[in-house]
Amino acid sequence: MAQKVYVGNIPFTCTEDDLRGLFSRYGEVRSVNVIADRETGRPRGFAFVEMESADEAIRNLDGTEFGGRSLKVNLAREREPGGGGGGGRDRGPRGGGGRRW
Repeated sequence: MAQKVYVGNIPFTCTEDDLRGLFSRYGEVRSVNVIADRETGRPRGFAFVEMESADEAIRNLDGTEFGGRSLKVNLAREREPGGGGGGGRDRGPRGGGGRRW
C-alpha cells in the first residue's frame, strides 16, 4: 500500500520534477503534487509525495536543507471530514451575507 508524505517548507521555485528527483533516491515515487493557491496560482510552500514505502525518505529528508530551506517531511494525515473551503462569511443584513431573522 502506498504512503502519502507531506513535504513542508519547500522553496517557492520548487517543481514536481525537483521533488521527484529528490525522493526517488529513497524508493519509487508514484506521484508528486505541489500545492498552489487556487486564486493566484502561486505555490503555497508545501507538497505531497506518494511512494510505495516512504519510511527511508522521511528518515533521511526531514530537517535537511533543500533550496536554502529546511524541509519538514512526515506522513500526511488524512483530511478531516467537512474541513477546508472557507467560503461565504455572514456579513450581516447589509453586507451581502443574507438576512438574519
